[in-house]
Amino acid sequence: MISVIIPVINEAEGIASLIEYVKKTAVHDTELIIVDGGSIDQTKEIAINKGAVVIDAPKGRAKQMNAGVNSATGEVLYFLHADTYPPKTWQADIQEAIKQGYDAGCCRLSFDDHHPALKFYAWFTKFDIDFFRFGDQSLFVRKSLFKKTGGFDEKLVVMEDQEFVKTLKKSGSFVILKSKVITSARKYRKIGVYKLQLIFTVVLSMYYLGIDQQKIVDFYFARIK
Repeated sequence: MISVIIPVINEAEGIASLIEYVKKTAVHDTELIIVDGGSIDQTKEIAINKGAVVIDAPKGRAKQMNAGVNSATGEVLYFLHADTYPPKTWQADIQEAIKQGYDAGCCRLSFDDHHPALKFYAWFTKFDIDFFRFGDQSLFVRKSLFKKTGGFDEKLVVMEDQEFVKTLKKSGSFVILKSKVITSARKYRKIGVYKLQLIFTVVLSMYYLGIDQQKIVDFYFARIK
């Protein structure tokens, strides 16, 4: 069984449709865990009404995803962002990858916006280069490997997905699936397609240069407000 883990905070507007979609596209038994980081809207109530397992955790994507794993019963974990829709074949794609011997992997990226620059950004995610790995691409991993690696680094507020993928690759085989997720471009529309990508590029560069996490966090949040 695959345990789908979705960290959320104030996602009342879209969580119902995502839960419905994941359930509709699941061919076999699926455990759907919503990990709430302190929503003040109706996110939790909506998720419960839609039949998802809902748990609370301290705010922070790494902390929330680790908490979700602690409640998961599936042998395979699938981490999904609340504004991202997996491909319709997500379950079969993951199961086939596991059958082929892969321990972890992700999908390629696409946006719900036809802006040429966003298509260009997403194109890079087909390459197996860590610099182009983003949490929006979703991530599956054998639970045994997750436990072996120690999970997401809860000291990281940003770049926790990059750090985790690097760790996974040291202990297991990783694959980039040909199928694509569709993620929301809402933040790009709000801040600006080019401006936000520049911010992301600087943040990634700071991370790979080994700059202190707090400095990266301060830089990022000061510019997306």
